Amino acid sequence: MNRPKRKIPFFSISSSGILIILLISGIATSCSKDQSLNAPELTPFALEIPKGFPAPDIPADNALTENRVKLGKMLFFDKALSLDSSISCGSCHFAEHAFTDPRRFSLGVNDSLSLRNAMPIFNLAYNRSFFWDGGVPTLELQVLAPIENHLEMNLSLQEAEARIKQNPQYRELFRKAYNREPDLYGLVRAIASYERTLISGNSKYDKYVYQNDKSVLNPSELRGMQVFFGEKAECFHCHTGFNFSDQTFQNNGLYAEYADQGRARITGRNLDIGKFKVPSLRNLSYTAPYMHDGSLNTLEEVVQHYMSGGKNHPNQNPTIRPFTLTPEEQEDLIAFLKTLDDSEFVQKHSTIK
Repeated sequence: MNRPKRKIPFFSISSSGILIILLISGIATSCSKDQSLNAPELTPFALEIPKGFPAPDIPADNALTENRVKLGKMLFFDKALSLDSSISCGSCHFAEHAFTDPRRFSLGVNDSLSLRNAMPIFNLAYNRSFFWDGGVPTLELQVLAPIENHLEMNLSLQEAEARIKQNPQYRELFRKAYNREPDLYGLVRAIASYERTLISGNSKYDKYVYQNDKSVLNPSELRGMQVFFGEKAECFHCHTGFNFSDQTFQNNGLYAEYADQGRARITGRNLDIGKFKVPSLRNLSYTAPYMHDGSLNTLEEVVQHYMSGGKNHPNQNPTIRPFTLTPEEQEDLIAFLKTLDDSEFVQKHSTIK
């Protein structure tokens, strides 16, 4: 398949600002131990950027290299990073589901239920914040939260570091990637490096818009695109840009009262109650169930929710108000949403681990 692209060298939640400060402090301490990198080992990783996508910002202290991505992938699927060695990052982010979980809530160690639906982790290289509440500002810091979370991997950072030090295979891999012994500094940067390579941008929509293949969408999908970008449904106000997310935090009226306070857990502001990060609409066929709590099982239910105008929560986004679509328009809208599926991305990562 011809796929135009450019190449350039290169879970759950944080519950308070205190956690962020502690995580940043821990990483800063590790940074002070950094050593000179071995140039021969730093072969740049050729990041494939789909046509129409910008080049992502890669941290200067964690440039993408082949060895860092290789190490990160191994750590991503390493169950030793959980208390009872039963789960890994990949246990809640399944490649065949575009790196999310088909269950409403993921199962942690001892079958503990997570508090929110697992977000998919494709196109994270473009994110400005992470988790449904945006409680973590960098991908490197994001890695630490699920490892320590008692509902997820439930492993202390000290024990995580001790375990990777005990694995003789990691000693050589960390040297090649970061020229240092296995430690948290390399662990978080390696997993973040691997996650930055998970870029999805070869859907039918991408072919139509960015690759100028005007024959790829059928009449129903084209009509659905008009509904999506029209003022009746108003989907495009929040789901915008190449990744179909403006990365803001919005209350979409899912509930009249929210058991999960959402963004307000981070900011402490009543105006942020019920606000969650606007997710990408890419790969929706693979990422059900939907919403921060996985409470909607189908795209039909999602469309019905927005047509209802929500539950009129005080913080609800004003663009969410009742509207009517005919049965055909609803089918067309869902058909268009499915044009954002990137089956090549899912198949590639499902078959190669």
